[in-house]
Amino acid sequence: MSEPSLQNGVQVIEGYAKTLPETPGVYRMLDHRGDVLYVGKAKALKRRVTSYTKTERLSLRIQRMVAATMSMEFVHTQTETEALLLEANLIKKYKPKYNILLRDDKYFYYIEITNHPFPRLGRHRGAQKPGNLYFGPFASSPAVYEALESLHRTFRLRPCSDAFFAARKRVCLEYHLKRCNGPCVGKISQENYHESVTQTVAFLKGKGQGLQEELAQHMYKASQDQDYETAAVYRDRIKALTHLQKQQTVNVASLQDTDVFAVVQEGDETVIQIFFYRMGRNYGSINLFPKRMDKDNIADSFEIFLALFYTDKTPPKEILLSHPLPPHSTLEAALSQKANHKITLSCPQKGEKALVVGQALMNAKEELSRRQASHLSHQQHLKNLADFLDIPPLARIEVYDNSHLQGTNRVGAMIVFGPQGFDKTSYRTYKIRTPALPQGGDDYAMMKEVMTRRFLPKETSDTPQILPDLLLIDGGIGQINTVQKVLTDLNLHIPVLGISKGPDRNAGNEQFHRPGLPSFELQGRKDLLFFLQRLRDEAHRFAIGAHRKKRDKQLTFSKLEEIPGVGAARKRTLLQHFGSAKGVADASPQDLVKVPGISPSLAQLIFDTLRATR
Repeated sequence: MSEPSLQNGVQVIEGYAKTLPETPGVYRMLDHRGDVLYVGKAKALKRRVTSYTKTERLSLRIQRMVAATMSMEFVHTQTETEALLLEANLIKKYKPKYNILLRDDKYFYYIEITNHPFPRLGRHRGAQKPGNLYFGPFASSPAVYEALESLHRTFRLRPCSDAFFAARKRVCLEYHLKRCNGPCVGKISQENYHESVTQTVAFLKGKGQGLQEELAQHMYKASQDQDYETAAVYRDRIKALTHLQKQQTVNVASLQDTDVFAVVQEGDETVIQIFFYRMGRNYGSINLFPKRMDKDNIADSFEIFLALFYTDKTPPKEILLSHPLPPHSTLEAALSQKANHKITLSCPQKGEKALVVGQALMNAKEELSRRQASHLSHQQHLKNLADFLDIPPLARIEVYDNSHLQGTNRVGAMIVFGPQGFDKTSYRTYKIRTPALPQGGDDYAMMKEVMTRRFLPKETSDTPQILPDLLLIDGGIGQINTVQKVLTDLNLHIPVLGISKGPDRNAGNEQFHRPGLPSFELQGRKDLLFFLQRLRDEAHRFAIGAHRKKRDKQLTFSKLEEIPGVGAARKRTLLQHFGSAKGVADASPQDLVKVPGISPSLAQLIFDTLRATR
């Protein structure tokens, strides 16, 4: 196989371009391992692919991509609109090195109404389940909690899980606080409960005014029939609904179902501020920091960013932008096709909508300034630590900690810190395989295993190993010596620093350790002390979380094994159906009985057994 070079890459691309038609489609550039370097779309594949052979017009970044290209793959589509949607899906799937990439946006929150005889009204984030209804997105957890608090007081739909609902024998506190109608014990009929569900959905779809009129009619009819108790219920609901509609302080009447995007670029940094408006009310805002947006071609980059953003979300009817898209963009048609209704994209220049976009743009600029200032602070901490330790400049610190409970559910954890702060995409956990000692955990053996697995070269991989500039170990001299021995055996020269609690295990009196040197404190350098404490605490938090997750999973497994009639096959079927041990533990008897091989009596037995462990 020939070595990667710009000339070889051009020859590869020219070979494919000769046979391509002038039709829409998507292309993938692959390296010598078959990994996807780049995914692109084209209105005319032949013309677009040929453009990569004119190297004098390419940026240095794209020239490097061409040089690494060893093969290409193509998918032909009927229209450019289809190509745009496919491109976004493939970028999400492959996360190519040279494409714009988004952070996983699972942190967006939605209001969820479940598909259940007595639906639950609650908060949700993550994959959306077929059959359930979702309203949002909300940019933060407090925003969705505030909305849910008002919705529960207004419509009184249950907030509890299906398992909790199925187990109730009497009403809970939510009923007495008038935030739930008590369907679990028959305080409301299914017909009347579904009327509340219908009213909730109507309100969340922006039909609040019509809903108030409908409730007023019901109240009047109930009073005419001298059913004053029912009339009082409708009266209270109208009052709560009026309060709910008034409590929004950031209203823009002209923005009923709208997302607002503002992009700001400076140097290699890009920030995109997004405002979410639903029913004329602001559902919050969020900042995204996409990687590798082309500052020389902001229109094309903005287009693919939006396509990526909406690959797993339903777009609103209106999208306002701070920058125009390419002149012949097909994004509007693509999103309309995805949503099954007309979507409008615009870049307003005057009026109320332009003011909202301007506000988003101002927020984006301020956020970028804060982020750059934060990066300078991180870089200063790294420089100060390197100077103090008299080691080369630091760009990557790896911090390690172990967690176990008397030798059970043992895990090792690694976190990473760099010039941009904590790099959570690089965090790792290690399930400890070394046998535990009879008296409990062996911290030295655990640390040795973690270090060996982290730094031992992988025989099956030809990807260069990323090495840290410093190892920070949560432990004393014994752990430091263990780590140093592993590094010496692997012929690695990485500085090691240990941090342990000082006398009486008081925070602030930490002892620091380096191989072959006396231990020391940092009483005179509070800036470095606080920085290293912060790194240690983050590693500790991550390790504890991994340990608890493993412990809870094992507890569910062990309890399942104690249940008569649940063998290995049924346990496997349950886990496959619910996706995790937590999913099994949270399932109601009605959910469990849907699993093949689980009878109603066995479902109740599983539910009662797992509930007793909580």
